[in-house]
Amino acid sequence: MSERTGQPGSLLESVKGPRDLKLLSADELPQLAVEVRDLLISSTARAGGHLGPNLGVVELTIALHRVFDSPHDRILWDTGHQAYVHKMLTGRAGQFDTLRQEGGLSGYPSRSESEHDVIENSHASTALSYADGLAKAYKVRGESDRAVVAVIGDGALTGGMAWEALNNIAAHKDLPLIIVVNDNGRSYSPTIGGLASHLASLRTTERYENMLDFVKGNLTKVPVLGPPVYDALHGVKKGIKDVLAPQVMFEDLGLKYIGLVDGHDEQAVETALRKARGFRRPVIVHVLTKKGTGYSPAENHDEDCFHSPGVFDPLTGEEKPKPHGWTNVFSQEIVRLGAERQDIVAITAAMLGPTGLIPFSQAYPDRLYDVGIAEQHALTSAAGLALGGLHPVVALYATFLNRAFDQLLMDVALHRLPVTVVLDRAGVTGDDGASHNGMWDLSILQVVPGLSIAVPRDEPRLRELLAEAVEVDDGPTVLRYPKGPVSAEIEAVGRLGEMDVLRAGDLDVPSDVLIVSVGPMAELCLEAAALLDAQGISATVVDPRWVKPLDEALVPAARAHKLVVVVEDNGRVGGVGDAVARTLRDADVDVPVRTYGIPQRFLEHAKRAKILSEIGLTSQDIAREITEAVAKRSPEFENQPAR
Repeated sequence: MSERTGQPGSLLESVKGPRDLKLLSADELPQLAVEVRDLLISSTARAGGHLGPNLGVVELTIALHRVFDSPHDRILWDTGHQAYVHKMLTGRAGQFDTLRQEGGLSGYPSRSESEHDVIENSHASTALSYADGLAKAYKVRGESDRAVVAVIGDGALTGGMAWEALNNIAAHKDLPLIIVVNDNGRSYSPTIGGLASHLASLRTTERYENMLDFVKGNLTKVPVLGPPVYDALHGVKKGIKDVLAPQVMFEDLGLKYIGLVDGHDEQAVETALRKARGFRRPVIVHVLTKKGTGYSPAENHDEDCFHSPGVFDPLTGEEKPKPHGWTNVFSQEIVRLGAERQDIVAITAAMLGPTGLIPFSQAYPDRLYDVGIAEQHALTSAAGLALGGLHPVVALYATFLNRAFDQLLMDVALHRLPVTVVLDRAGVTGDDGASHNGMWDLSILQVVPGLSIAVPRDEPRLRELLAEAVEVDDGPTVLRYPKGPVSAEIEAVGRLGEMDVLRAGDLDVPSDVLIVSVGPMAELCLEAAALLDAQGISATVVDPRWVKPLDEALVPAARAHKLVVVVEDNGRVGGVGDAVARTLRDADVDVPVRTYGIPQRFLEHAKRAKILSEIGLTSQDIAREITEAVAKRSPEFENQPAR
């Protein structure tokens, strides 16, 4: 790594914004690229982050900011995790030691950080739609001197929404919109699908041209037969290019195409972008890049080119060992179930490694489907697999289920199909910011008829609930768990219906508090119950295991208590707490219900524990509020001090 990185007098230090970048000579840009890569490596080594995608867009980003005048011209990133270099070149290089830390730089574009950040997107395939609307707005407002540039890459062009946008963009021939396709052949892992194969075929186009030159140079030397044969070959040239080159696909839509461009040749990228800007119409600039470029551990990392490593040694690339996590448990269990059940197939949306499905793909390669960044297709394809007699298990991040809600509702649930959706990174995820917190699923899924939702509290429960889920054959099931290390095992002390009793109060006589603990909140709830006990307040703690539908035994249990408390790692509105309250109202149970969960706001990035503390999801906070609530209803507790 360069010794100049971060040192006084370095080129990167001199770049406070795009105007400074334009003052550098072409000869200085390779050194700037070295310094940018050094800072990328050192900053992500400390706190983790999206390294591979950003190493691949260094020259591309430099060229973008030399050709266009941000923020007057608008540059949109899809997905946003490839915008680290953009942040550096727009005045934030000096803050990169705070990347993904509380109060520091976000791992995605952030409008609160800089006027150069247009959209705060980390859900892929959206930027073309944003760009379409933005370019049309400038046209309506008469701001004809403003360019809109959408950079789409890391597999985002496999998303259906991107093609909906392209279809609409192509209909407006005079829209000054530049679409940069950052083609690195990968999302997390190698990009999957027919489109990916079609784009990859363009890499053969140069070979085709070289072959044609060779044929021309040799066949025309052959007397009599040579020239006619060459003419015949030349006559079918466009037909051959129709097969080999995807520019035909884009041009058939009415989009001007520029490519191929070597994405690591900064001057070549600049030239292509300047040409594109001059057209004043929708243009595709097809740029070939290599994920992880300039850092050998990333370049040689077959799984995902260091797409998003945790903390690692910047010299060797060796990652710090990660604790045994929820994803690992699912990964092991789905392989075991796959051995028992030949009808189990797995689906993921460009997240083979992050969702733990690599071992399943290795064990049963013919029963694994990676559909690319296409969650909607994933769910409806799963419906088709279920119609065909299989039991699909669809593994997604919880935040990305939002995109496939209609398909789960109308294509899966309406037909009562046996599809299991496994949601990783549910609840507060922390470092990745507002868009990645999985705080919506327990709310939006409450409205789906016939759907059952399981939330495990620890490793044994994850294993048993996944096994129970794939046994359901008359409707869809969902299993959700958080990011990070798996919770310590908590054994039940009893059973109430199908619910686990984790701490027993007296269910035969009125007690004080019934705490309904949702999944991994169990440890927190037991700690709160112990604090309540010290105040003389008795508490029963139950884990429903299945939170939809709720167990009927919850109704008589609630009647035996003065207060029902629900604690969940989900938004407070419409989640399990609201379902419990509705169930008790329907049964004419007048016991009050209090819900402790995530407030309905977008959370700033920080460590999970810090966020939980900030929003009041700690045992101390909950015990204090329960003590106050009980005191209001029980005079004998009013003079008890809160601890």
